Amino acid sequence: MQTAYTVLILLMLVGVSRLLGRVIPLPLPLVQIAAGAVLAWPTLGLHVALDPELFLFLFLPPLLFSDGWRMPKREFWRLRGPILTLAVGLVLFTVVGAGYFIHWLLPTIPLPVAFALAAVLSPTDAVAVSAIAQNRLPGPLMHMLQGEALMNDASGLVTFKFALVAAITGVFSLANASLTFVLVACGGLAIGVALSWLVGRMRAWMIARGWDDPATHVVFMLLLPFAAYVLAERLGASGILSAVAAGMMQSWLDLLPRQTSTRLLNRSVWGLLEFAFNGLIFLLLGLQLPDIIKAVVSHETTLWPTLLYRCLDVVAIFLVLLALRFIWVQSIWRLSGLLRRWRGKGELTLVPTARSCWLLTVGGVRGAVTLAGVMSVPLFISKGVDFPERDLLIFIAAGVILLSLVAACIALPLLLRGIPKSPDDAMRKEVREAWRRTAEAAIHALEAEEVVEPANPQDAAQAALAAELKARIMSEYRHQLEVFNDSAEAQALASQMDLLESRLRLKALRAQRLELYSLRRHHEIGDDVLSEILRDLDLSEANLGTVK
Repeated sequence: MQTAYTVLILLMLVGVSRLLGRVIPLPLPLVQIAAGAVLAWPTLGLHVALDPELFLFLFLPPLLFSDGWRMPKREFWRLRGPILTLAVGLVLFTVVGAGYFIHWLLPTIPLPVAFALAAVLSPTDAVAVSAIAQNRLPGPLMHMLQGEALMNDASGLVTFKFALVAAITGVFSLANASLTFVLVACGGLAIGVALSWLVGRMRAWMIARGWDDPATHVVFMLLLPFAAYVLAERLGASGILSAVAAGMMQSWLDLLPRQTSTRLLNRSVWGLLEFAFNGLIFLLLGLQLPDIIKAVVSHETTLWPTLLYRCLDVVAIFLVLLALRFIWVQSIWRLSGLLRRWRGKGELTLVPTARSCWLLTVGGVRGAVTLAGVMSVPLFISKGVDFPERDLLIFIAAGVILLSLVAACIALPLLLRGIPKSPDDAMRKEVREAWRRTAEAAIHALEAEEVVEPANPQDAAQAALAAELKARIMSEYRHQLEVFNDSAEAQALASQMDLLESRLRLKALRAQRLELYSLRRHHEIGDDVLSEILRDLDLSEANLGTVK
């Protein structure tokens, strides 16, 4: 029962931290880390013991699957060059550069372990950056950070696992590791794509036979990342890449017919899980902080000088990571511009100014994946032999996460000063065009609908009713065409009419809801009727969006 109470307390704290984040002007991860640290304070004394393998299995597959699902595929393909250089090249550059620096700074950390720490510090968290920047980052930059976060989660953690194996076995061969890396990566991608495709085919087969219950399909989606991870690991491939590939593949397969209810439920469930899992990871970091600090200084005679030196080590490592990232971004971006001009392709979409380079540099915030990876470091190398400096590794990773969040909170608003907070014009244009084309297609389909010639007066009445309904529906789609007309005057008039209509509909819906409550209070309807009608009213109000 104690475990159940702990889980319930943590889930409650995740929700409370979200509310606190609206009041406290700090990123949500920092609020959650602070809440966990307060909960672990000796007076409260909540302690959570973590099994490294269980921690890795529970948290990483769904988070990586969700990242793969959410990533805009077209932008990912357009920016594949910069994304791959950041996600693969920068990871290797960071592992070598930061690994040697960590070993030089802290000789007690063996070189393979230092490489493992540098690898687990490589993954970035685009969700945290988006929350801090508040959608003010230029579109190409945000897409680059999203794509980098998606791919370097995989490349960084796969490199981390290789470095861990080298640290545990003491054997490392660059040629063998390179070949194994390619085989493991390709195998993981293939397994994730294949399994996701099979699940999609199974769902299509079920839908064709009328088995389209949304809850059943959502359960399959919840199990898919874990299945992809476990299957790939059992076959000797990368479970991390398998989960990412399954998510990216499933975002295409999610467009099955007759799946509107499933998609609505699926998005809600995955939004809840992603929020809860990210929150739990940062809460667990806060809960572990007192134990981590105690373990780091336990072998020293003095507390505060040792803790101060360790904090300075964390600052030095963070600054080196920042410098390596800035050097890589500057070098590769300018090299790409030179190559494009040499090949006659013109300038890059986004000019590599000093501001954009610093935005990409500071935007490399470390987050949940780094913490989940470092928490998965085994407790022992072999029976009776502790993993070298495990507590110090977790302390450094936690410190780098905190520093990267604080640095982004300070630097990003300063760098974004003067950049207006406005939606992407290209995206708005695409949205208008898509709505216009779909409305025209609906009108053409209704115009092509054949009206059956009436054979008797009853058929004539039905035909007149059908024609009236057809005209009413077509008028709604013609109104959509007016809304997405390119004329500014037409758009302004249509927006005013939409706002007025939304207010009237909202007033009517709220009157319906009050009447429904009154009927229930007077026992004129039962709870089942109340629940059914209330759900329809809530969906109708949700479709109106935010009405000012």
